[in-house]
Amino acid sequence: MKIEYQHTFGLPRKVIWKYIKDEKVLGSAIPNCRTFVQSTTGLYQAEININIGPLKDIFRLEVKLEKEQAPSYYHLLLKGKGNLGEISGNADLFFKDQQGSTQLNIHADVKVTGTLSGAAERVISGGANKGIEKFFLSVEKEIKKNLYLLRKGRK
Repeated sequence: MKIEYQHTFGLPRKVIWKYIKDEKVLGSAIPNCRTFVQSTTGLYQAEININIGPLKDIFRLEVKLEKEQAPSYYHLLLKGKGNLGEISGNADLFFKDQQGSTQLNIHADVKVTGTLSGAAERVISGGANKGIEKFFLSVEKEIKKNLYLLRKGRK
């Protein structure tokens, strides 16, 4: 499945780039995320509760960031497994300055197998971009929370 997505953050690219790979920011922004830890530079391990209608599972994911060109681009690899199937994918993420904000463009290719594949196809055709948008809005909220705490000297 091919996914194309564009999002505009209301923050400068330098700030987005600093936090977009932060394990606490990402773990807090992913819905139903049980754990999200960086095991080595650019490699993350996650456990996520999947709850799509009657389908419930715990997915163990590995997310790898590579080919980084700070602060403009990185390539993401994703693979995961649960009782309901497997997911694998890759994505190119492009970050561009836009008058004090940051435009993000994503080009992704995702494969889902097993029982989860039918549900994933319905979600993709039914508006996966809404889920992606919700995730990036949550990322922006987490970044702003971090910036607020830094200003207040609490972090």
